[in-house]
Amino acid sequence: MPIIPARVDFDGTTPISTRHEDSYFMRGQGLAESLQVFIEANALPERFGRLRAGQILSIGETGFGTGLNMLLAARCFLDHAKPGTCLHLQSAELHPLAKADLARALAGWPQLKTLSQRLLNDYPAPVPGWHRIDLATNISLTLMFGDATEQWQQACEPIDAWFLDGFAPARNPDMWQSALFKSLAARSSPGATLSSFTAAGHVRRGLVEAGFEVWREPGFGRKRHRLCGRMPGDPVARCSRQGQAIVVGAGLAGSTSARALADRGWKVTVIDPAPPASGASGNHCGVVYSTPSAHMTAQNRFYQTSLLAAIRWFRAYDFPSEPDQGRLDGIVLKPHDARSSAKLADALESKAWPPSLFSRKQNFYQMHAGGYLRPAAWCHHLLAHPAISQLRAHVIEVQAGANPGVKLGDGRSLSCDAAVVATAANVRELPGMSWLPISIIRGQLSHIAATEASSRWTQPICHAGYLTPALDGLHCVGATYDRQRTEPLLDSADDAVNMRQLAEQLPDHHAALGGDQARIVSSRAALRCQSPDRLPLAGIAPDPGFIPHRELENVYLNTAHGSRGITHTPLCAELLADTISQRPVSVEPEIRQALAPERFVLRRRRREPEWKTKRVKVKG
Repeated sequence: MPIIPARVDFDGTTPISTRHEDSYFMRGQGLAESLQVFIEANALPERFGRLRAGQILSIGETGFGTGLNMLLAARCFLDHAKPGTCLHLQSAELHPLAKADLARALAGWPQLKTLSQRLLNDYPAPVPGWHRIDLATNISLTLMFGDATEQWQQACEPIDAWFLDGFAPARNPDMWQSALFKSLAARSSPGATLSSFTAAGHVRRGLVEAGFEVWREPGFGRKRHRLCGRMPGDPVARCSRQGQAIVVGAGLAGSTSARALADRGWKVTVIDPAPPASGASGNHCGVVYSTPSAHMTAQNRFYQTSLLAAIRWFRAYDFPSEPDQGRLDGIVLKPHDARSSAKLADALESKAWPPSLFSRKQNFYQMHAGGYLRPAAWCHHLLAHPAISQLRAHVIEVQAGANPGVKLGDGRSLSCDAAVVATAANVRELPGMSWLPISIIRGQLSHIAATEASSRWTQPICHAGYLTPALDGLHCVGATYDRQRTEPLLDSADDAVNMRQLAEQLPDHHAALGGDQARIVSSRAALRCQSPDRLPLAGIAPDPGFIPHRELENVYLNTAHGSRGITHTPLCAELLADTISQRPVSVEPEIRQALAPERFVLRRRRREPEWKTKRVKVKG
């Protein structure tokens, strides 16, 4: 269901929900109330101070609201936790505040200005699902837009402390139900604590029935009582993982994977026989975009979420920062046939893509997020990290196990703690990987000389192909889509195809480039790598020859991004890095399953009986 933002009035800087006729916090005392009811009631200063290097503490919340509780928890962590520790925050919100309303509410707490600005910088559009915000290098927030019960039912990570917040049970009875309490109990670690501003009898009874030990404490301000509680059991410390990682491949998938791991404390060696972004990632220009759909399947939700994640990465890493690196001023979508026209119209009508992301402009559609970038510059930018080293070599084998490693073509062997294979279709050349059901699709771009008129264009246009603004005086026009040829050889006939399509779809732009006299300065052919369902393979590598299913220990895949690698790879890299590091993952389970490489093993076993009952010999 589309996310409907909150409707609020303000009393000074205190937002008041018109839907629930309740304030988000006690007028004039919001900060003091949150400190007593949530921070102190869960003994967070002491618990943060006891954390040892590598340990993680997770806090869950039932109503994000203005984010005050989460921001205070982050501030408390920064004040009391030792270096090397991590805090994960996870909060649900059915009706998120509009960004302008959130900024107005947060303006009332100047002592939280730095954290508030980090939140506002990455505050997501009202799109259903999970959204990651990094409040500090060691503090991550997973903001779940949707019904609290539904969101916590699908959450997987154990929670150490709960903030039971939201509008009062009498004002918001749909949330304070036994199904929610059971979900919270199921996701509680042993010894997990909870606190809430309310002491309503049915809330207390529901928590007890779910398995919590619950008691009343004196309330804050004019409230008589509030609730505190605990899940029975002795707390078990959870630690993140670091070590030495090897990333095979220096394209978009490899560069994003390496950077995500390095940012989590790993030492990373990127191995590729060629310089970064030499394959399909090395196009002169790439478009950051997604095609909206009204049908929010796991696949289409990945497309939407990955676009938002990519924009967040570009902002976090300050890219592009130079004119010759591209611009992120949005893109134009032009329907190229009746089917694409209906698809875009349905997406707009469905409200699955909010107006802040997607709108119509006459016969075109405007995607307000996205733009165009130079992929090679992005790869080099990501790899410029002191924990990342590069090795020019050819990997001929990736070895799984407790002590994984790689064999190189020159006879050397390198060991590591985790390996990520990000070599596009070349992954099938590795022993044990030839079974992967990925295809190669050749594409050719034409580089057209800019004119005085075309040099003023600032947004790429996507139709049956695409046209980018000029970088270094060259527009990218294309690209062809050829399943028959598997060699990246240039073909002048493909340039003619690109120009003919441009003339048909965008006649005014074709004319501005010189029409039939447009100058094709150069061309580039490359090979896309695509899976049968057009989703990437991002996750631990499966061993298809074993019954029951098992995995290749410490070996992960990040491949098959097709023609959208510049958009899809940041989210996939984040998913892999958190999984490898044993940190909480900010990608919904349904999307994780849709990306998991094992999906093809499971599908094949359903189709072919011999894969169900015995070990299958896999070529290579």
